[in-house]
Amino acid sequence: MSSGGMLLDGERTSGQDIRTQNVTAAMAIANIVKSSLGPVGLDKMLVDEIGDVTITNDGATILSLLDIEHPAAKVLVELAQLQDKEVGDGTTSVVIVAAELLRRANELIKNNIHPTVVMAGYRLAVKEAVKYIKSNLIVNADTLGRENLINAAKTSMSSKIIGNESNYFAEIAVKAALKVKLEKDGKSKCPIGNIHILKSHGLSSLDSELVDGFALNCARASQAMPTKINGVKVALLDFNLQKHKLQMGVQIVVTDVKQVEEIRQREMDITKEKIQKILDSGANVILTTKGIDDLCLKYFVEVGAIAVRRVKKEDLQRIAKATGGKVIVTMSDMEGEEAFDSSALGECEEISEERVGDGELLYFRGCKSGIACTIVLRGANEYMLDEMDRSLHDSLCVIKRIIESNSLVAGGGAVETALNIYLLSVANTLGSKEQMAVAEFAEALLVIPRTLSVNAAQDATELVAQLRANHYTSQTVTGKENLRFMGLDLISGKVRDNIAAGVVEPAISKIKSLRFASEAAISILRIDDMIKLNPPKQN
Repeated sequence: MSSGGMLLDGERTSGQDIRTQNVTAAMAIANIVKSSLGPVGLDKMLVDEIGDVTITNDGATILSLLDIEHPAAKVLVELAQLQDKEVGDGTTSVVIVAAELLRRANELIKNNIHPTVVMAGYRLAVKEAVKYIKSNLIVNADTLGRENLINAAKTSMSSKIIGNESNYFAEIAVKAALKVKLEKDGKSKCPIGNIHILKSHGLSSLDSELVDGFALNCARASQAMPTKINGVKVALLDFNLQKHKLQMGVQIVVTDVKQVEEIRQREMDITKEKIQKILDSGANVILTTKGIDDLCLKYFVEVGAIAVRRVKKEDLQRIAKATGGKVIVTMSDMEGEEAFDSSALGECEEISEERVGDGELLYFRGCKSGIACTIVLRGANEYMLDEMDRSLHDSLCVIKRIIESNSLVAGGGAVETALNIYLLSVANTLGSKEQMAVAEFAEALLVIPRTLSVNAAQDATELVAQLRANHYTSQTVTGKENLRFMGLDLISGKVRDNIAAGVVEPAISKIKSLRFASEAAISILRIDDMIKLNPPKQN
């Protein structure tokens, strides 16, 4: 195909055609996740090419499992993953807002408004929206302390599989987050990587528990080892503990049969010396990511130590962090000798093997650094446990954001409606073409309360109208400022003060989702030409 004097082996789509294509693809993606938004959102079942089933309500998980080919749609998938990584929650709403912004921008462009003007208007609207959230809608999380954290966790869980038991799980999540919370240079940090989540079949979800310490999904390497040890010193190894073998390609010519036996004996002794050095350093629990053969197990059983093989590398690193130990990759020192330094040992008060569900778990309690805990989830089947894990992860991320930023906003569409009223008033003050883009941005935000109402089988038009009336009053009538926290009560289909009702979200979640959504919309709007090359012809 010839294009502007340039020969192209491919197709070129440009102007309004490519914009409409991109918007259609973005809307298709948003429509997939739309019905899963909110406390009464529905779940999706995804089956991959080999028949593995995933049942989930999490926007980022749904989109990452879809095999999407359209390049503009891929931008939205990456957007959901970015929100998941940065904030942890709000992945569905960010995709819905981005698609709505695109749809409205496309309508403006069809009405002969230049894309550059629309993009400038969107950028201005985001700037004003973030400024307004920070100055008017934020509440300090300290005012209610722990209760705020529990409310935020419950709000995050409300749309998930554990929504009905959110009181129980919110308590577990908040306890776990506060356990690993650190104060550094006057700032609070909450490293949720120190919270280990383990899944075990059987019992009901309410039998899930929070373990003080670290639980490891492995069993002792031999039944002859003790099930419990107090005053634990842990050696964390990342190498094989197996009978020493000669290197590949090494040949020994033996003239006497006795020498063969001596070579074998020496091979056994080399391993024995290695193990002896580890035990002499004071270690009574040995964890390795590789294997331990029967010969080596014998030495550990004789001294009454616990040895565990095939531990996951990330679990080993977490235990090292919790117990103050170091992962040892080799015992060789600079002189070529083998030695084991006792300073690399981790410490904890006790280790015990307990039966949970169908298997055994090893519990490390009273860890030296004290900043580790484990949530053991119980549930009927694999799908349920996976979804519980995802839900809990989202809630932990929300709690982390609130602890670190100390700021909350009301949930249930309150922020979006407040911004809608505010941005419309900002648009009316503009004397330039951007006025229409800012007004469309404001209208696009109402897609969140509208979708929430529709998913809850409520009258969206009436509820959104009531919300807007309340927020208009709060911004125009003095003395009525408290109405700015009005949001949706989706169970009874009314409007209420969501801060008082405990429906809260981290402010950073709203701010980042607005920024990410508009950036994604702008990056797709900038495209006015697509050239798709044909694959090379096979001879």
